[in-house]
Amino acid sequence: MFEGVLTKMKTSIGEPINYYLNFENDFLHINPLLDKTIQINFVKNQCLNCGKNLPIFRQGYCRNCFFEIPQAADWIMRPELSKAHLNQEDRNLAYEKAMQLQPHIVYLANSSNVKVGVTRKSQTPTRWIDQGAHEALPIVETPNRYLAGITEVALKEHLSDKTNWRKMLRNDIEDINLLEIRDNIQQYIPEETKAYFLENQKEIRLEFPVLQYPEKVKSLNLSKTPNYKGKLKGIKGQYWIFEDQTVFNVRSNEGMVCAIDIF
Repeated sequence: MFEGVLTKMKTSIGEPINYYLNFENDFLHINPLLDKTIQINFVKNQCLNCGKNLPIFRQGYCRNCFFEIPQAADWIMRPELSKAHLNQEDRNLAYEKAMQLQPHIVYLANSSNVKVGVTRKSQTPTRWIDQGAHEALPIVETPNRYLAGITEVALKEHLSDKTNWRKMLRNDIEDINLLEIRDNIQQYIPEETKAYFLENQKEIRLEFPVLQYPEKVKSLNLSKTPNYKGKLKGIKGQYWIFEDQTVFNVRSNEGMVCAIDIF
């Protein structure tokens, strides 16, 4: 049995991608568990910041921590709100400088549809893997998060910035020429970031360890269903896919301590 607080799965590039669940004193390689039965039992909550057994509000944090710590500030989800380049503090300037004042990539990704997104350069290709994208293309590389953010804002007037997670999990996708889309939307890149356009990039393709995709998707939420048992058939994005069409989003259940048995 494995027991610990859930955090998003770590990944490593391979054909297919390898997934790992890290606990405080142990880790679990998920790929070899395909076609095995897994039992998940909720034990308690453990905020990823304060460590207290409090209801998880969002992103693995209790309500108080979510509204106080820099790791959950608005600029995380909305890069255009970044202010570290102006030497202005939001919640913690030292943390914000470390995260925001580094190279960022604006990219196209195809998971359920073509979307535009932003990630730190150091987080590629992890960001695309976490989204369940089977292909991705960097299109702009900026020196800070703010410039990437305003580029994304301009481009999402012409492309989606959301993933349809149900469609992604059903593998209801089609191959799309991302290079052609990039060339079509290049004209909408803001003047401030035109100089950072990436011309000589190739599409990056990703393969996920999935034996069987669900036809209908039933989401498992441990706060509502604290005990579950099923046969694992795939891993995609941050989801476990089970034979009975149940899917378990590890990241959405961060901050929950679970006991995991394998049969």
